[in-house]
Amino acid sequence: MAQGIASHLSRARPGDYLAIQVHLEPSTETERPLQTLRALLRDRLRIATTLGFAPRYLHATGQLHKGGPPNGLFIQITAQDTAELAIPGAAYDFATFNAAHAISDFEALRERERRIIRVHLLGKPAHALQQLLQVVRAATRNL
Repeated sequence: MAQGIASHLSRARPGDYLAIQVHLEPSTETERPLQTLRALLRDRLRIATTLGFAPRYLHATGQLHKGGPPNGLFIQITAQDTAELAIPGAAYDFATFNAAHAISDFEALRERERRIIRVHLLGKPAHALQQLLQVVRAATRNL
């Protein structure tokens, strides 16, 4: 994983920005390590960074990501959604809907030849984000 992340981040160029697109339930437990990750990448890559939780970021900046200039570098963070909340009248639940939403956003960016990588967390998101932070710290030491 570290090699893939390092390779992806090495594609950053002056004038780029990095958008961390998060498909997790927002909470203090998840936002704190994500903000640390954002600041770390800002400092190591020396580019502007943003952090947004889906679906909110899609309404705020999603159109810029897909239709704006091609100077974005994207990290999409997903995890297994354990909430099996039914959608009335639908043959699928919100977990399935959210997973499809993340996939479609990833594909839309890829189709527009945007530089994107997906990191899928395993286990409890707060713990997995701490592990991701350690991996990114190590992977970006020489960038």
